[in-house]
Amino acid sequence: MRADDIMTSPVISVGPDATIAEAVALMLKSHISGLPVVDADRRLVGMLSEGDLLRRAELGTVRRRPRWIEAFLLPGRSAEDYVQTHGRRVKEVMTRDPIAVEGATPLEDIVTLMERKRIKRVPVLSNGELVGMATRADLLRALLSRSGTETAANPDDERIREAIEAELKSQAWAPGTSVRIAVKDGIVELEGVILDDRLRDAIRVSAENAAGVKAVHDRLVYVEPYTGAYVDPTEEKDKPA
Repeated sequence: MRADDIMTSPVISVGPDATIAEAVALMLKSHISGLPVVDADRRLVGMLSEGDLLRRAELGTVRRRPRWIEAFLLPGRSAEDYVQTHGRRVKEVMTRDPIAVEGATPLEDIVTLMERKRIKRVPVLSNGELVGMATRADLLRALLSRSGTETAANPDDERIREAIEAELKSQAWAPGTSVRIAVKDGIVELEGVILDDRLRDAIRVSAENAAGVKAVHDRLVYVEPYTGAYVDPTEEKDKPA
């Protein structure tokens, strides 16, 4: 999937000459935590987010540095901070040169950007013009739509088994030939030995995600590699209450 597959469009935006009060009112009315800032040609010039408005003179939240630190700061730095906390226009407070992507950008790249830059939204551009916004909420909506998609195919038991084995072979953590997979009428039986009990859930999830699977029965035995002690889940279920 790409950015233009999930992005919200059209985008609620604000101009650089709008007042902070106007921008805040728009954010509250629209239930959004960030606004792209665009010029008259819809060119992206900045981003205004809640984080840009935390340190404000009106709130009494301006950061107070010790005087000995202020003495080492250049006057220009202190002047920039003053504009950030006292400015009345969006262009004085917004984050300039915001990160943006093109519509063809893969979702994997967008998620990497969000994680690395610790941001919640990424503007989507086309020829420099703002055309959409990809947010974490958009990713969740895409996840929900994919999670609810049912495949039209109805694979037989052999194809189900092959799909599960192929998925496990593609994973570096998978235990290999020590796990046996049997499928009958769409019900998967997992048998064999694992040397790390954390693999149990991962193997089960890989089986549950295969198309056509109706249920997964876990009969894997965990063997502690240093002591030889083992845990058989079937024995646990058979214990009297």
